[in-house]
Amino acid sequence: MANPLLTLTYETALEDLGNDYYDVVAAAEFPEHILRFRNDDILRQIGLDPEQVSEDDFIEAFGFFHSQRSLLALRYHGYQFGQYNPQLGDGRGFVYGQVRGVDGELYDFGTKGSGRTPYSRTADGRLTLKGGIREVLAAEALHQLGVRTSRCLSLIETGESLWRMDEPSPTRSCVMVRFSRSHIRFGTFERLHYIQRPDLIAKLLDHAIALYYPEIDPHSEDRYKQFYGQLVQRVAQLVAQWMAAGFCHGVLNTDNMSITGESFDYGPYAFIPTYDLKFTAAYFDYGQRYCYGNQPGICRLNLELLQMPLGLVMEKEDLEAGIELFDEAYFSTYQQFMTEKLGFEQLNKAEAQELVSLTTEMLKKTQIGYHEFFAELAKGLNLHWRKDASTILCDAPFSMAEWDQWRELYHRLLNQVEVEEMFAMGDRLEDRNPQTALLRPVIESIWEPISQANNWNPFYNLLARIAAKE
Repeated sequence: MANPLLTLTYETALEDLGNDYYDVVAAAEFPEHILRFRNDDILRQIGLDPEQVSEDDFIEAFGFFHSQRSLLALRYHGYQFGQYNPQLGDGRGFVYGQVRGVDGELYDFGTKGSGRTPYSRTADGRLTLKGGIREVLAAEALHQLGVRTSRCLSLIETGESLWRMDEPSPTRSCVMVRFSRSHIRFGTFERLHYIQRPDLIAKLLDHAIALYYPEIDPHSEDRYKQFYGQLVQRVAQLVAQWMAAGFCHGVLNTDNMSITGESFDYGPYAFIPTYDLKFTAAYFDYGQRYCYGNQPGICRLNLELLQMPLGLVMEKEDLEAGIELFDEAYFSTYQQFMTEKLGFEQLNKAEAQELVSLTTEMLKKTQIGYHEFFAELAKGLNLHWRKDASTILCDAPFSMAEWDQWRELYHRLLNQVEVEEMFAMGDRLEDRNPQTALLRPVIESIWEPISQANNWNPFYNLLARIAAKE
């Protein structure tokens, strides 16, 4: 039987742009191919029956990278920790192909760890197995939390030994395939500004609008203004989702920002253990530039930096009008996500602001576990909470003014909803606040049996709990 992954209807939208945007590359050859993860949910999303796709099919397509199409390493630059770097580009990956989902949208298969490219510089173009596992887990956890994110389609161990400064070496290797809307980055436009090609910027903008911004008339005179305004709002909404989820991306360089407003490229990320705005995920972020609390401001700054390349084909006034949309989009999305994490479908603006503000202040002062607090709220909600505020999370191991104020406010808001709505609140709390939080110790607890005994059961069990929102 033909390999269903090879006989998909692949499109060439990116390749048709021309080789001003990419280099055609070849995949590395690996000594081993062991499928460690496959995402059957994504197979269904692209119209395939998982039962008709074998492990050998995955290995042929995404281990040996058999393909009738060109493999495209994208060219881009970027601001890295505030410094412009023109020596970037896909250094260990390429776009393998583009396919339509059952929703009619176009998606990329992009690799990570598939070998050297013209942009690898002194690196080996490989991905550590632990790095691949971490990205699988991040993407699935964020997806289940309602964050707009790329996901991993497959992870194949490749049998090479890698040397890394930040992991005990030698360490195992893998190749990953990412499923996302697009791999076009802010840095893709920044490179075109660097080489002063406004014609290529306009061409890429028209490509992005046609494929990823269906609300915009591709022939309208103000289509670039509309694109930038919508991108600003998408990015603001995304970072609001991260903040509500307690997620710290770690490295928000402009080459890690997608023009679809989608979260991707997970390196040294971490979920915050407690509400700490200074929490920093990347050990090498000595100045805490990309700490948890800085994420909204950094994303806004990256959008402002994007104005330089876009300014070659857009009016300054249109760019200024676009960036002004950021704050409202961020705060409204954050308020709504937090309101839902607290169980309420909708509160009026003043009540939502008061509840979210008091909640974050209480979490900051008490330093109770961020995810633990919401998980306990989901487990504990009951009708007695409407009668007596002191019964709300009555086993909390502290007593302070902020905690008492929060309970009184929560009690008052509970009594504003109908009794029947309490059952919907319980479902909402469970949906928004799984009992399993992807904290660093949890990741280490599943990596240790893999690294020491090649025991993958804890990894698969964790993925099952994440999928079930347990």
